[in-house]
Amino acid sequence: MLNRRSLRIKVMQSLFALQQCKDANYELCLEKIDETLSPDLNSMEVQNKAQLAAQKKQALQLFIDAFANEESSIQNKDLKIKKAVNESLLFYHAQTKKDTVFFGKNLITEVEKIYDRYVAVLSLAIEFRQLAEADKKVSHRNFVNNSWIKALAESVELKKEIQKTGKHWAEKMDRVRVWFRDVIRQDTEYLHYLDKKNPSLEDQKRFSNHLFKKIILGKTVINEYFEEEVQRWAEDKEIVKGLVEKTIKSFDPQTKTPLTLHTLSVNWEDDREFIEKLYSKGSQLDPKYKTLIANNTRNWEVERLPLTDRIILEMAIAELIVFPNIPVKVSINEYIELAKNYSTPKSRQFINGILDVIAKELKTTGDLKKSGRGLIDNK
Repeated sequence: MLNRRSLRIKVMQSLFALQQCKDANYELCLEKIDETLSPDLNSMEVQNKAQLAAQKKQALQLFIDAFANEESSIQNKDLKIKKAVNESLLFYHAQTKKDTVFFGKNLITEVEKIYDRYVAVLSLAIEFRQLAEADKKVSHRNFVNNSWIKALAESVELKKEIQKTGKHWAEKMDRVRVWFRDVIRQDTEYLHYLDKKNPSLEDQKRFSNHLFKKIILGKTVINEYFEEEVQRWAEDKEIVKGLVEKTIKSFDPQTKTPLTLHTLSVNWEDDREFIEKLYSKGSQLDPKYKTLIANNTRNWEVERLPLTDRIILEMAIAELIVFPNIPVKVSINEYIELAKNYSTPKSRQFINGILDVIAKELKTTGDLKKSGRGLIDNK
């Protein structure tokens, strides 16, 4: 199931990708100026190379200065320089705005797709069951009659979700058959389970967990398939695995109650709002907060910080000022954990120290206003 930490990770990944696009846009702008003010080799007119070189040098510096000062245009007597710089600035801002919107929408879509992958993993067990049932060479009776696997196959709710999210394996049955032959049928635990005369409910449950944890989501070609298909599978897998574990754990065949699926989020509307606000503020953080980071990173310039550290600090500030109900200590601890898991070995201590100082400064300036649960002083 989704938790706020996994949501923060998703936002961090999107902001990281956005910043990479911003950097690429910046380089494209420099290339556009360079190209515009370079000699036209196809022109029949004589090219003043020395003049063009001087114009190019001046234009590039004007663009760099305007960009650093967050200016949207420049004035210059040389119309050629003015046009080259202003067109590049216009291109940068337009493309960056487009990228910001794209990653914002894609962020929500990617989170919602996690549930689709949960359904795909469960439905794969159903496909294996059907292949086992059709195999006349070996008796797969224990697998076919496994209470948990059978409950998945008979789940009306799961069938509806498969139809809603798309038939995941219908066009990949050749691949699924190979997995069944080379992975399932070769698995020692599976063969041992088939040999049992009358598997107890505990045996059946244990094998069901093994199927999902060690075979489908374990170190097998099946998991490798998901790694190839899903860009952020390393993080998504842990959420999917948790949902699957809860599905197996909550089902009791003795009650004869149909197996039920688990929701991705207890309150998706709240979680979605959290994602959207954090991404929006993090992607358009006021320059004064970036200055605040620079002033508290000793001799480091913000641009020279490792990108992950920079994004973590900007996200943390965004969260501190946008969510009044989240205690300061909770936010700081979460971003320390992000630094620990996704940045350099020294980043955890670095982020901890910087955020502690920044939080105090935000409180002094009045930017940090807490209410409700956020008022809890648990530092």
